[in-house]
Amino acid sequence: MNVRALSGHAEFAEAVRLQKLIWGFDDLELLPVRFFVVASRIGGQTLGAFDGVRMAGFLLAIPGIKRDTGIQYLHSHMLGVLNDYRDAGVGQMLKLAQREDALARGIRLIEWSFDPFEAKNAYFNLERLGAIVRSYVSNMYGIRTNPLDGGLPTDRCIAEWWIAEHAGDKAPAAARVSLPPAKTLDSQEALARELQRHFADGLAVTGFERSGDGGTYLLSPWPSK
Repeated sequence: MNVRALSGHAEFAEAVRLQKLIWGFDDLELLPVRFFVVASRIGGQTLGAFDGVRMAGFLLAIPGIKRDTGIQYLHSHMLGVLNDYRDAGVGQMLKLAQREDALARGIRLIEWSFDPFEAKNAYFNLERLGAIVRSYVSNMYGIRTNPLDGGLPTDRCIAEWWIAEHAGDKAPAAARVSLPPAKTLDSQEALARELQRHFADGLAVTGFERSGDGGTYLLSPWPSK
């Protein structure tokens, strides 16, 4: 498996095709080729994982600036891996390549959003990569009918990946929030209230304990950046 920057419109078009295969997006929800072109030209990242000539997965990120602090960062908007390559470490290869490129450019923060009810993603983001969460956004993208969101609000946690810092430098858990067993409107609202209450007290999600198909978010004190 080889990870490298995407090159040219044909590879951008293949990344668009993968969006349909991976998530079943309608045409209206697809990020088009021109978005990949722009991202690659303004300091973003368009990376692909290739098994020979076949694209097994891709990553797209765009540059951003924090309004309150002026910190420059990368917003990692999309990462997808074909079903044939799931659980083969392709996603981690893409994220590590992203980290290497960002560090070489002096960038120390990468952010992205994820569905807090996706336990596998939560574990990967928090435990494998060492990201933290201090923000919960309700209905971030509006109501969508794709298989992931199923017509429910698109609630998202915002992962912060401080790539220049050691992932082990986290305080012991001061609070725990269990993931509800089923994703419903009521359980989304309950999880949002619990997490946001702890965020207001200065805690951040710093870990995730898996349990079957679910798990528990672990929260610890975290200094403001």
